[in-house]
Amino acid sequence: MKQSLSIIIPAHNEEKIIGQTIEALKKELSKISELEYEIIVINDASTDKTMDVLGKVEGIKIINHIQNKGYGASLKSGIKEAKFENLLFFDADGQHKPEYISEFLKYADDFDMISGARVGYKGPIIRQPGKRALQWLANYLSQQKIPDLNCGLRIVKKKKISEFTHLLCDGFSFSTTSTLLFLTEGLSVKYVPITINKREGKSKVRPKHAFDTLIFILRVIILTSPLRIFLPISILLFATGGILLVLDLTHKNISKSTILTLISAILIFFFGLLADQISAIRKEVKSKNNQ
Repeated sequence: MKQSLSIIIPAHNEEKIIGQTIEALKKELSKISELEYEIIVINDASTDKTMDVLGKVEGIKIINHIQNKGYGASLKSGIKEAKFENLLFFDADGQHKPEYISEFLKYADDFDMISGARVGYKGPIIRQPGKRALQWLANYLSQQKIPDLNCGLRIVKKKKISEFTHLLCDGFSFSTTSTLLFLTEGLSVKYVPITINKREGKSKVRPKHAFDTLIFILRVIILTSPLRIFLPISILLFATGGILLVLDLTHKNISKSTILTLISAILIFFFGLLADQISAIRKEVKSKNNQ
């Protein structure tokens, strides 16, 4: 059965590897029978010779950003221009191995997202504590174990991802937040174990991106399942207020801090209920619109 695929490659200052990446990709795609595909490369305002290299490559569509907009914004540009329903996100830095594409395509008809789960990859030591913290938070908030939160190699359905592009950031946390949105919205996600190559050049991820990712994770969960955030905070404040109240009663004097803690617990609980109702209404409206 014939399949179709739009490959989207964000690129910023990748002159040394982008040509090899595309050629390796083309070579592997030519081995897959009954596959119609297009390759869309987004030059995100590169300051090196990336655009010159791309200009010499045949059979690709180039989107040129005049200003640097970010990894997520580049993917959004590619999503908008893609003509096929199956979208493959593929990094330009040589990390991803094209031979996994045929494996991903096996599940394309049955899942809304097929994502790589990197085996043995931990990343730089300095980032590992932050990555573990974000991974734990994402697992807790999504109520399931996520094998790989931000692998860039994935196939997604254009119709599904297009529903969320206005919620997704323009930076590197696009992969993380899109994964969470698919999971919390009840869409089907398949993980395929993969290995990766050593990237060419230096990583463009910076410490501030971890904070941005944290903010977007919280935003996604407040939008989809707000009680998972508000309820634990409310319970913690109730417990703290209860302990303070017992201590105050032993001194026959209820302090202002105890009253403030208990009132805060009540307010946060009802804010959570209100947010949960708004989230439920949003899902109901979305469901009716999709029918």
